[in-house]
Parts: sequence; structure tokens; C-alpha cells
Amino acid sequence: MSTTNINQEVYNRVCNILAELFELSVEDITPSSNLYQDLDIDSIDAVDLVVELKKMTGKKVKPEDFKMVRTVEDVVTAVEKLMTS
Repeated sequence: MSTTNINQEVYNRVCNILAELFELSVEDITPSSNLYQDLDIDSIDAVDLVVELKKMTGKKVKPEDFKMVRTVEDVVTAVEKLMTS
């Protein structure tokens, strides 16, 4: 499996989690969507997202790993790091 496939797979899973958790349309979510401004996710929502990502990866998500996360693409990158660590 190439990195591109992993990116797409992780991206699709992250989009589905965002859509389910926050009642968003998957079509409205893009890699460059800002979690806070475009998707209207607040800090409490971000905690819910981290819990779901932990379930997805089976690994503990450290707050510092998500401190700089701003976009959907940032989430995908952070998840990929978790999955390969």
C-alpha cells in the first residue's frame, strides 16, 4: 500500500468521524478546511475528536500532538504519525 492510499484512507476516515460527530456534510469537508473557522469545532468538540481518533488508531493521543492542528489535513498528518509510531 502506497503512502497516497494511506493518506486517502486516513483522510476518508477522519472526514467520516467529523461528519458523524459534528453533523457535517462530508462534501463540505476539504483537506484545507479549518477546524475552528470553517467547521465550527470548539475546544470541547476537539476533545471528542481526539477520543474518536484514539479509538481509530488504538493509541493514546497526546495533547501536544494536537496543539498545532488547525486543518483537516493537519489531523490526517497527526493520525498518520500516531499510526506509524
